[in-house]
Amino acid sequence: MRRILLSLTCTFMAIICEVSAQSSPDRLPKTAPPFVRKDLTGQRIDLKQLRGKVVLLNFWATWCAPCQVELPRFQAWQNKYGAQGLQVLTISMDDENAQVRRTARRLHLDVPVMMGDAKLGEAYGGVLGLPVTFLIGRDGMIADKVKGETDLDALESRVKELLMQ
Repeated sequence: MRRILLSLTCTFMAIICEVSAQSSPDRLPKTAPPFVRKDLTGQRIDLKQLRGKVVLLNFWATWCAPCQVELPRFQAWQNKYGAQGLQVLTISMDDENAQVRRTARRLHLDVPVMMGDAKLGEAYGGVLGLPVTFLIGRDGMIADKVKGETDLDALESRVKELLMQ
């Protein structure tokens, strides 16, 4: 009887894992979708021109409390690892840029801050819930996607790994 129950449990778990893998809405594109945007200062940012760098691409909003915690950390990483090839890019999913400008000033951000939209979010597999952070390797391939509040120490370790590649 125990063997039958164990066998049924294993079969059931395998079916669940297979269905979950097939129906996952978070299918990441392998190569980071290219985009060209102007940041809040008017500087043109072309993701393709950042090949050879590790890019931390963060989608955020002014109303998002975890975003307010992450952004200063990302700024600190840009200052600390920029010379090693890190480029932090932030994309606000807010509708208007006035509040975004105020938030960027309040948080002392000097990394590029761009305005996003649904089309850009969809290109990255859908940006539902914020924050969402992508780590893009020097080869332009998406290495990681992190949704929601995250362990920033673990994320920093991952950034350092990618910088060493």
